[in-house]
Amino acid sequence: FGRHKAEIKMVRGVWKARMKANPDISADIDILKDRVDAFAAATGRAPRLLVAKLGQDGHDRGQKVIASAFADIGFDVTIGPLFQSPDEVYDLAIESDVDAVGISTLAAAHLSQVPALRRRLDAGEGRHIELVVGGVIPPGDVPALTAAGAAAVFPPGTKSTDAAGRLLDLLARRRNIPVHG
Repeated sequence: FGRHKAEIKMVRGVWKARMKANPDISADIDILKDRVDAFAAATGRAPRLLVAKLGQDGHDRGQKVIASAFADIGFDVTIGPLFQSPDEVYDLAIESDVDAVGISTLAAAHLSQVPALRRRLDAGEGRHIELVVGGVIPPGDVPALTAAGAAAVFPPGTKSTDAAGRLLDLLARRRNIPVHG
């Protein structure tokens, strides 16, 4: 028997259809789509995001929801396989030419795995890649994650639209382009 390899599939349109039913969120989605379009106009492509799972974290529902939401907003999203090492996430990020890596974490390994990934990105061709983290993250862990190079940390309860807006802010600042809503 070989190592289990879960097939990850992204569903498009479901998140947006559900969120569009709420007038407040629908307006946020429209603003975010305009901001993604502005990013694409300035850079020649939509922002690219890798949503990855590090270590032995096999909980993929949050990863799929975030990937779907960001894709529906207009991001070019790659979903990484489960159970990846920092080196494997680095390789996929470089291969996919992403602007950002989003780590979805539920298994409490973020304090060791996220710093290891940031070090790997910085040691290789990934210094320009923003690293953000979301999931079940105790408030006391946020300072350690930001000190280790996470550009943003999204704890439980963060709205997908807020996370997308914050990531667009980070990407725009890094590239010095105006994409504010």
